[in-house]
Amino acid sequence: MTDDIPDLDATDLAGRIRRREVSSREVVQAHLDRIAAVDPAINAIVTLDPEGALAAAGAADAALARGEAVGPLHGLPIAFKDTHHTRGMRTTYGSPLHADYVPDFDDPLVARILAAGAIRIGKTNVPEFAAGSHTFNPVFGTTHNPWAHTRSAGGSSGGAAAALAAGMQPIADGSDMGGSLRNPASFCNVVGLRPTPGRVPKAPSGNSWERLSVAGPMGRTVADTALLLSAMAGPDRHDPIALETPGSAFAAPLDLDPRGLRVAWAPDLGGSVPVDPEVLAVLEPAVAVFADLGCRVERDSPDFRDADEIFRTLRAHEFNVGLGEVLESSRAALKPSLVWNIEEGRRLGVADLARATIAHSRLYADGIDFFERYDVLLAPVSQVVPFDAELEYPRSVAGVAQHTYLDWMRSAYFVTLLGAPALSVPAGFTPDGLPVGLQIVTVPRSDLAALRIGAAFEAATRYGRRRPALG
Repeated sequence: MTDDIPDLDATDLAGRIRRREVSSREVVQAHLDRIAAVDPAINAIVTLDPEGALAAAGAADAALARGEAVGPLHGLPIAFKDTHHTRGMRTTYGSPLHADYVPDFDDPLVARILAAGAIRIGKTNVPEFAAGSHTFNPVFGTTHNPWAHTRSAGGSSGGAAAALAAGMQPIADGSDMGGSLRNPASFCNVVGLRPTPGRVPKAPSGNSWERLSVAGPMGRTVADTALLLSAMAGPDRHDPIALETPGSAFAAPLDLDPRGLRVAWAPDLGGSVPVDPEVLAVLEPAVAVFADLGCRVERDSPDFRDADEIFRTLRAHEFNVGLGEVLESSRAALKPSLVWNIEEGRRLGVADLARATIAHSRLYADGIDFFERYDVLLAPVSQVVPFDAELEYPRSVAGVAQHTYLDWMRSAYFVTLLGAPALSVPAGFTPDGLPVGLQIVTVPRSDLAALRIGAAFEAATRYGRRRPALG
């Protein structure tokens, strides 16, 4: 039984723990054993606390034995993303500047997940300062894809996605500015949700109004992803745009009759982005599933003509605000792409920011109008399949040169600007066995609808049921 534990769905595992069919201690130990067996080749978990995790699991079992009320994540192990602060456990951001930093507090997100009963086992790998959608850094090295160890696991939540795919944890937290939840989910054949901004409250630091970056859940199934969201979401008076819907709303059944849904399929986002043919060869039949389910599918896209300038301007500004002082004091310790992105922010003027902000408002309004005509937008998550892990980023997409570490991420970061929930769900495999994800986008604040549509697609295809050969 314990050998099978790491391959069980989180929802199933949580139920077995509550019914005392298996103990939290057994669950945690089984995952620690899996980590010991497979992580040396994958490098997804970068800090591990076996003793602390087993002690917490023992306390969880004792609480259950006393008949205490328990949370929805009771007894489930989780390794937190290494950009999220964890009390008494180092948080490095993948940077040598913070290699020994141990916070004395938990981020609110971490505190919520632990309060829901999860057991902290460690931290997952990230790119340096979470910049870029390929997970490598000078502190811990590169995270490899469980499906093909020579390939990227994506990023910046690459360690989280790889650990999920390999059964090292049943749920995972992540964050997403330009695809950091969605790209690794696509690359690793798991599920990742970029929620509506404000759905998961933001820590009260930096610019609380900025919402390009959001935190969100990952799981091996849509239901597992919704389970974690139920613990992460909910109002917070410290967050000026936190949504009032309680997290418990996402514990609702995901049943949906998809017949009659109005579906827009945007294979290249209206001609805005190149997409490798091998990605589209997987996604075209995946989209046809929606027609088979009784949906009305048309080719259409929101107007993304200004999206590149908007996103790059706002991102560069945020990087300068957040890391400008680090650049001044420690330039040599930063990777060149990060230096470039911060310096792009330093070159911006008031007129640049005003133009980007106004254009973003217009794009958002046009997106709302688009969702008056359609219930759901389908698009590629990633423009490429998992690429060589030795590269910093793909140098070309469909024959089009990619000049910066951002270029190949447009299919994800254009959607970021809609302010909408965007779900990456497994959609199939290339002939070489590499995973490809489908991006399911619904109108802002309709996160539950996105999850329900994703669950219907998942039930019809079951691509997410496949597991990598771990050797």
